[in-house]
Amino acid sequence: MTVSSDLSASTAGRLLAAAKDLSADLAGLTGAGLFTGPGSSVTHVYDPLQYAWQAHETYVRRFGTGPRRVVFLGMNPGPFGMMQIGVPFGEVAAVRDWMGICTPVDKPAHEHPKRPIQGFGCTRSEVSGRRLWGWAAQRFGTAERFFSECFVLNYCPLVFLEASGRNFTPDKLPAAALKALQAACDHHLRQALAALQPQWAIGIGAYAMKRIEQACAHPDAAQAIATLPRIAQILHPSPASPAANRGWSEAVERQLAQCGVFATTV
Repeated sequence: MTVSSDLSASTAGRLLAAAKDLSADLAGLTGAGLFTGPGSSVTHVYDPLQYAWQAHETYVRRFGTGPRRVVFLGMNPGPFGMMQIGVPFGEVAAVRDWMGICTPVDKPAHEHPKRPIQGFGCTRSEVSGRRLWGWAAQRFGTAERFFSECFVLNYCPLVFLEASGRNFTPDKLPAAALKALQAACDHHLRQALAALQPQWAIGIGAYAMKRIEQACAHPDAAQAIATLPRIAQILHPSPASPAANRGWSEAVERQLAQCGVFATTV
C-alpha cells in the first residue's frame, strides 16, 4: 500500500511517508485479526504511529533531516517508552528534556485496562530508553550532535499485549502472523535505510540485527538502497539482560569500538 500525501521528498518526508505506509499496512493486518487470532496470546494491539503520531512526526522532522552515518534499530515499543509517546526507546524524561519534544498524545481505540496510555504524563521509567539515551548524552553531549551523525528506528511500531498486560514480543507470534508482519516491516526498513543512507546499520539486540540482514538480503534492497550498509549488533539495554545490568554503556562502547563504528571509547 502507498499512502498519497503532500510530504516532501526530503529525508524526513520520506521517513514519515514510509511510516504512514507501514502503519496503514499493519492496521489492515490487525483489523483482519491476524495478531489476535487462534494460537496467539495477544489480546490488544497498539500502534503509537496512530495515537502518538504528533510526537513521532516531531522527532523525525527535528532529527531525521538528512543522511546519517549510523542507524540504530530496536525491535518494538516498550510499555513506558514508545508505547506512551511514539518515539523509539521513548524514555519520557529523555525525550522531553534532552530532545525537547513534548506533544499531546491520544489513546488507542481499544485500551488495555492494565496498560493505559498516559503520554508525556507517564511517570514510569523505560529502562532501555534511559540507558540508550543516557549513553548518547554521555558520548555526544547534545541531542543535536548525536542526531547529526546517528538516527534511531524501531523495526516494528506495534505493541502486542497479553490478557495480563504483559508485553508480547513480535518474534513470538504464530508463523503466519510473523511472516506477514516481517514482510511489512522489512519493506519499511529498506525505505528508511534508502532515505537515511547510513554507512552502518546497528541492531540493538540479535533480533533487530537479523531483520537488518534479512531486509538487506532481499532482492529489492539493491534497487532501493544505493549502498548497502555495514551491519553490526550491540547488546540490548533491557533490564531483563544480566549483561546489560552489569554496565550497558561500557559494553556498548567496547562493541562499537571493536566494529570500528566509533574510533574511540568514552
